[in-house]
This record gives sequence, structure tokens and C-alpha cells, in this order.
Amino acid sequence: MNSHFWWYVSRASGTVAWVLVLATCAWGILLATRLFRGWDRPAWLLDLHRWLGSLLIASTALHMLALVGDNYTHFTVTHLVVPFASEWKPGEVALGVVGFWMLAAVQVTSWMMKKLPKRLWRAVHMLSYLAFVMVTWHAIAAGTDASSRWYGALTVSMVALATAFGAARLITLRKPTGRSPIRTATPSN
Repeated sequence: MNSHFWWYVSRASGTVAWVLVLATCAWGILLATRLFRGWDRPAWLLDLHRWLGSLLIASTALHMLALVGDNYTHFTVTHLVVPFASEWKPGEVALGVVGFWMLAAVQVTSWMMKKLPKRLWRAVHMLSYLAFVMVTWHAIAAGTDASSRWYGALTVSMVALATAFGAARLITLRKPTGRSPIRTATPSN
């Protein structure tokens, strides 16, 4: 086996996880905004959104396991689940750790959605936007591919797409009008 096998697995799975964060958020935004009303099918979007979220957790777990298997940085499980426990780029790794915990909370509450109060579910779900920012920063600052052109192009594309989807979500937020519905009095006989 190649001595860099685990390093390649950690790089690939980390990049896949990063793309899946965006894809999962994008599908969630498409589901919430119904931007393609008439062409979309909410049940299909919800199933795809849930599947992408599960793939995200799986690829992140693979990324973390591969880091433990890699012999370059000598990560332990503690380094990967406790923020600032890593001696190698502690701040940058902590961003990934906290991002992972946020995304895990989003996924777990999604599985329990019907058993949770809607406000709690929504509040936890909003963490996905912050998690995307943290994971992106983690990918740029801790990733060993950050100086390559393809990774730079991927980063620019990811940030541009996230900005576009985030803007679409902000534009389509329902704003209360402050008006109460007009009620007509019915004459009593």
C-alpha cells in the first residue's frame, strides 16, 4: 500500500464533504424557497436533501478516520472531536471540528424533526449556514491543496454558489406585513 494512501483519502473525502455541505444547503434552500415551483417536486427535494445530509456525515467521518490513519500529522480521535486539542494548526482544525459538530446537530435534529418543536428544529438548522462558512475556512486554512489552481477555482466556485443560494434565501424570506386580517361583521338577526 502506498505510504500516502490515508493522506489521499483524507484529502479526497474532505473535499467531497465540503462540496456536500454546499449541495445539502443548496437543496434545502431550493426546498424552502420553491424557486422552481412547477418544475420541482418537494418530496423528491426532501428525499435528496436528507440523502445528501447523510452522505455529508459519512464523508466527514471518512475524512476524520483517514486523518487518524495518516502518519504525517498523527491525529488522534480526541484531536478530531475536541476543538483546539490538535497541536497541528489548532485554530484551523478547530473550525473543522466545530463545523462537524454543527452539521451533526443539524443532521440528528433532521432525523428527529417530527418529534421536536419546529422553532428548535429551525434554529438548529440555521447552523448549517455558519457551518458552511467554518468548513470553508477550515478547507482553505488547513487543507494541503489550498495553494493549487484547481482548489482555488473550486473555492471561488463554492463561495460564489453559496453566496447566490444564500441571497436567494434572503430574498425569498417571508416578511410579516404587520396587518391583521380584515374581518367582516355578520349582521345578527
